[in-house]
Amino acid sequence: MKSHFPRRPNLSLLTDLYELTMAASYFEHKPQALASFDLFIRDLPEERSFFLAAGLVDVVEFLKNFHLDQEAIDYLKGLGIFSARFLSYLKELRFRGSLWALPEGTIFFPNEPVLRVVAPIIEAQLIESFLLNTINLQTTIATKAARVVLAAKGKNIFDFSLRRTHGADAAVKVARSAFIAGFSGTSNCLAGKLYGIPVVGTMAHSFVMSFDDELMSFKAFAETFPENSILLVDTYDTLKGVKNAITVAQELEKKGHHLKVIRLDSGNLVHLAKKAREMLDKAGLSSVKIFASGNLDEYKMSELLKHKAPIDSFGVGTKMGVSEDAPYCDVIYKLNEITDGNGDFLPTMKLSQGKVTYPGRKQIFRKEDENGKYKRDIIGLENERLPGKRLLVKVMEKGELTYKSPSLTQTRAFALKNFSRLPPALTHLQKAFQYPVEISRKLRLLTRRVRSNILVKIEK
Repeated sequence: MKSHFPRRPNLSLLTDLYELTMAASYFEHKPQALASFDLFIRDLPEERSFFLAAGLVDVVEFLKNFHLDQEAIDYLKGLGIFSARFLSYLKELRFRGSLWALPEGTIFFPNEPVLRVVAPIIEAQLIESFLLNTINLQTTIATKAARVVLAAKGKNIFDFSLRRTHGADAAVKVARSAFIAGFSGTSNCLAGKLYGIPVVGTMAHSFVMSFDDELMSFKAFAETFPENSILLVDTYDTLKGVKNAITVAQELEKKGHHLKVIRLDSGNLVHLAKKAREMLDKAGLSSVKIFASGNLDEYKMSELLKHKAPIDSFGVGTKMGVSEDAPYCDVIYKLNEITDGNGDFLPTMKLSQGKVTYPGRKQIFRKEDENGKYKRDIIGLENERLPGKRLLVKVMEKGELTYKSPSLTQTRAFALKNFSRLPPALTHLQKAFQYPVEISRKLRLLTRRVRSNILVKIEK
């Protein structure tokens, strides 16, 4: 029987049509042109103070394998707008350019380049849509997840977002991005398999409801998982659920086993957590932890901890998995240099009102204070010698890898180290402080010169 579900297509065709129409015209008029592009985010969403870079691994994998297979070429041919010569060219096309990038887990700020691509202009153009899509999703989620981690103040957090993310691919990328930001694990088994992220699970209310009574359901689950039981206690009456969990825990103790966790998923979590902790401790079950979930985000978690709710760990789903309050980044990919007829690179920029860009190849220089906290960033030209650490690293040269990607665990540790260096004002949930990002003198001078040259051309 033929499946109604298409197999996964060649991702090299994951591009907007206008990228291909531009490429076709470049092929006719600028076949040898080289270009440099910056990918950056123009503005911070409300209440955000920083971004957390994520998605580079997928970008690299895409560029390494970039090619349009025969099926893709046949599809483009069927559109009836591209020449046979251009389609023949596309069939042999591979990415042979260079890539500079912020390592995943790097904290960055508006207008700072996340990626820089230097390549034949057709190659640089055709990869634009994938780069924007990838960095937008994963950086948006990693940034939201970072705020959740900061709000948790060291408590474990787990990704429960699978059911509410925007599609299957997003679900695994969300789990990975959240892990980079400091989450301890995920409920998503595929993400666990693909990335080695620890997986966790409890039970659903349907499990409890499928038995004649709650106590019977708890006993059944504990019999199946005597060393790994997490009991969901709020299906009917939360405090009665805690009482039933205590009964099961005491029976497990007699058999040499231990109840690990009870889970609260609704109601007044401050009151219920305090009462549950009191009941567990009174029963001699101080080792049993309390896990909370239920439409949580950084704001609700902050309130719970502010009121000293004795919650040991959290499950965070929808609001993190779709970054509910800021579901996208204003991510941009703009040309900063293009070769002339002699093959010399010339800086260029966009002058549209409210959307001006900086010309030339750029680097980010980060200075720290005497305590190792971030003090200020300078966006300067690539060849400048400025104080501070250079953040952009070379990842690919002439289509070949020059950078060894760290493991996901190493990337997570790197992100957490970044958090430790944030000025305290940047860790607040409300945007209370604007981190200083300066433009170097040479970049300012170049910007003025290029702007003047463009305006002269316009007036002619």
